[in-house]
Amino acid sequence: MTSIRPWRDIARRTSRQIMVGSVPVGGDAPITVQTMTNTLTSDPVATINQIRRCEDAGADLIRVSCPDVESTAALGKIVRAARIPIVADIHFHYQRALEAADAGAACLRINPGNIGSNARVAEVVRAAKANGCAIRIGVNAGSLEKDLLEKYGEPCPEALIESALDHIKLLQDHDFHEFKVAVKASDVFLAVAAYMGLADAVDCPLHLGITEAGGLIGGTVKSAIGMGNLLWAGIGDTIRVSLSAEPEEEVRVGFEILKSLGLRTRGVRVVSCPSCARQGFDVIRTVEALEARLSHIKTPLSLSVLGCVVNGPGEARETDIGLTGGGNGKHMVYLSGVTDHTVQSEDMLDHIVGLVEAKAAEIEAATSDAGQSDAGQSDLGQVTEAAE
Repeated sequence: MTSIRPWRDIARRTSRQIMVGSVPVGGDAPITVQTMTNTLTSDPVATINQIRRCEDAGADLIRVSCPDVESTAALGKIVRAARIPIVADIHFHYQRALEAADAGAACLRINPGNIGSNARVAEVVRAAKANGCAIRIGVNAGSLEKDLLEKYGEPCPEALIESALDHIKLLQDHDFHEFKVAVKASDVFLAVAAYMGLADAVDCPLHLGITEAGGLIGGTVKSAIGMGNLLWAGIGDTIRVSLSAEPEEEVRVGFEILKSLGLRTRGVRVVSCPSCARQGFDVIRTVEALEARLSHIKTPLSLSVLGCVVNGPGEARETDIGLTGGGNGKHMVYLSGVTDHTVQSEDMLDHIVGLVEAKAAEIEAATSDAGQSDAGQSDLGQVTEAAE
């Protein structure tokens, strides 16, 4: 069937699906957003508090580093407190992987090649199978194997792909298939080329990331360019935006990338102008305030905030709620794309927040009613079948 707007269509790469705890990754599952804590995992209180903030921001999965026995000792408490699956980040010490699996981690992030001998890889696989753990193979341009660097002379797409395929074989040789793979690099060109090549070579889910991307602004731009390219091409099943910023910011940026491509919807999508001398109110400060006050909204809906009537009415036609600046402190409000009423500058923020909250409640109620109706139809069908 032809789409109404085919220029918006993204044909996702076909991958097999795995489960990370209760969360499906790959196949036709939604692209998941994850982040990583930066607290000491050995401090479960601080780590759980940070996980709560990431959960509130919408994280689907969260990774914690397990560099020592104190960290894996605290992991059980963290897993029990978290509302989303926990991925344990393991490097070098295979014993930490065994402890993390026993502590309830839903996934182990490892490089099979740096775990040690084949016997140790076999132990990790046995622990993963016994505990229902998935594994994420994490290849990184900054820590490629020495033999591959000697072979290729530098980190390159072919080296990252070969490393990933070698690690995949290690797991498959032990009849383990519940894995996803990342081939990350801080260089956007390198990362994109490596992921595109790997996507053609394997059918497992791919974890996307531009590693060590930078600070909040620079890292967001690099991540959006790199992962945006891949996601637009249909590549990617789970993403992590790597920023020198608080992990909940990584979650927000990840969702914004997915929202911009129509791949996930969560919360308020704001359409706003950069402002100019025509603005009827301070657009920049208004948008900042609205984003802060509406961050608790999880229901997908759209809000346009434009400072004047040049593009304001046109943008408002495409959003659930619209605000366009007018003269003498009186501004036009649009509901479902239609001119509805005006609001004064001094009342504007509270008024828009109230409208968005009411719209979100309306959407949630309609969704709930539809779900109950579907359940009722299902029950009726079961009764009819029983009567027959």
